[in-house]
Amino acid sequence: MSKINTDITLGILGGGQLGRMSAMAAARLGIAVIIFSTENDCPASYVAKETITAYYDDKKALEELSNKTDIITYEFENIPLETIKYLEELKPNSVLPEKTLLEVSQDRIKEKTFLNSLDIKTTRWEKITDINCIIKTCNKWNCDDFILKTSRFGYDGKGQIKCNSLNVGKNEQLLEFIKASKDCGIIMEEIVPFAKEISIIIARDYAGKTAIYGPMLNEHKNHILYKTTIPCELHNKSKELALNVSETIAKAVNLRGILTVEFFVCHDDSILVNEIAPRTHNSGHWSIDACCVSQFENHIRSVCGLPIGSSKPHSNAVMLNLIGDEVKNIDQYIEDEFSNIHLYGKKQIKSERKMGHITILTPKTIQNKEI
Repeated sequence: MSKINTDITLGILGGGQLGRMSAMAAARLGIAVIIFSTENDCPASYVAKETITAYYDDKKALEELSNKTDIITYEFENIPLETIKYLEELKPNSVLPEKTLLEVSQDRIKEKTFLNSLDIKTTRWEKITDINCIIKTCNKWNCDDFILKTSRFGYDGKGQIKCNSLNVGKNEQLLEFIKASKDCGIIMEEIVPFAKEISIIIARDYAGKTAIYGPMLNEHKNHILYKTTIPCELHNKSKELALNVSETIAKAVNLRGILTVEFFVCHDDSILVNEIAPRTHNSGHWSIDACCVSQFENHIRSVCGLPIGSSKPHSNAVMLNLIGDEVKNIDQYIEDEFSNIHLYGKKQIKSERKMGHITILTPKTIQNKEI
């Protein structure tokens, strides 16, 4: 009889596609999943044992989730911190990854401060309160172009604006952005000419063992990831730096779960961390089809007290996001023997909505002409 316990019920906060694919990975291990979502008919609800539909400040519903589960995790980083703190009171040491990492990743200013405290390089940045702060920072950096971002709640290009230092005080769009974003904080970031955008996903279990996916090459359209390629052509210097940084962050927060680190690779092969996310990530979706153990399964394993599995890919892969109406074009892939179709079960097509993805594999045995 195995000593590994899979008689576990896992609670997942959030019912989108990441929750859906996590629940599917849990099912492979015989782990039941209860989804907690603010939305009816969410993608994850179709593959879970049960769905609790309530707002994240509904303490009665959170108590129900706590009573019905052994472990609780989350699919995205914008879960209110108060929700996590309340669940930790109800179920100590059972909400993973822990709130420290969540708190850091929710706020760009805290995130940059944390990373820099570990001597990890990021783009230059400043906390901004008004136009005068912007003008002083432009003078200090001797730059013309910069980006303003909300400190919280930004994703896929939302909550940010690219600006030029000329006529800052007369830029109506910029002034409106500052006015609308003051309550959640504003960060000013330097625009860096980079060669590539890459990511690394690291899973770490209860014993401190790690499994790493990547580095992956990421390409964006309109600030939304549309293509990820593995392996990524990368200088050994850049690869080693990215791997070391990811390990450093995981150890610093005593990670138990999964963490994504996004990087800019500069033209001199140095790297800068763009942002971190304490969750599974779009750039790792290829791992479902190209690895024996996907990012989703290793996330489930790590939070549920199981040893993580190998992240080594058996195939090279290209992952293509299906954004909006692109989901209507899947016929070209459906008979391709190396294309894997993943649809998220979303009922309504929207222009910037992730409706699914395609993973196109090149098995390494074929690439090396062994078969």
